[in-house]
Amino acid sequence: MLSIKNVTKRFGGIVAVNDSSFHVENSTICSLIGPNGAGKSTLFNCISRVYPIDEGEIYLENTRIDTMPAHKIATLGVGRSFQLTRVLDELSVTENLSLHTAAGFDFHLLKSGVTKEDRARAEQIMEFLNITHIRDLPMKELSYGQKKLLDLGSVLMSDPGVILLDEPAAGVNPRLLETILDRILVLKKQGKTILLVEHNMDLVMGISDKVVVMAAGSIIASGTPDEVQSDKQVLEVYLTG
Repeated sequence: MLSIKNVTKRFGGIVAVNDSSFHVENSTICSLIGPNGAGKSTLFNCISRVYPIDEGEIYLENTRIDTMPAHKIATLGVGRSFQLTRVLDELSVTENLSLHTAAGFDFHLLKSGVTKEDRARAEQIMEFLNITHIRDLPMKELSYGQKKLLDLGSVLMSDPGVILLDEPAAGVNPRLLETILDRILVLKKQGKTILLVEHNMDLVMGISDKVVVMAAGSIIASGTPDEVQSDKQVLEVYLTG
């Protein structure tokens, strides 16, 4: 279980995340939503230690992780994607995937070379994503949506137990979006724990076990999709806005 307890993050005099708490049960999908500037991306970055928190605690099971460096959190089984896909356009799909390790994108492998094990893992991921037919294409020839699919693949290279997805649906056409959603649901069935930040409400309400709503840096609601959609404060602040 991933537990966020009374987390606060400030940037100067601005409180971006204010005393926020929630948890994500194992083998479930939890979505973090809210209008622009609500604090969800900041909280997301606090969980993966892109930002240090000012107050509160974050736990993975019984291990406190907010005091650890980002690469250490990754080795504990937490993987995350980014809104902007991180790829090397001149390299192939296979090569880009093979450069991802538990600690993230490893540029040192460009010199030392990827291992047979890395390539084998990349092949497994491409089979899982049904993209073996583009394995040898340079990344520059892929669509933005295909690169987003590969962003999910890069997260899976380290076989994390907890997956943090930052707007997986952004800029993706309906056909590829269907593929991404299907793979996310399969990952849940495999026992993965998934936390995602997303603006696509149809996606969120369709696949989430739990939805956490933020506004102005604070969590204003948390519950099942049905509970959140009927919450008056949520309707006022976000869903009808």
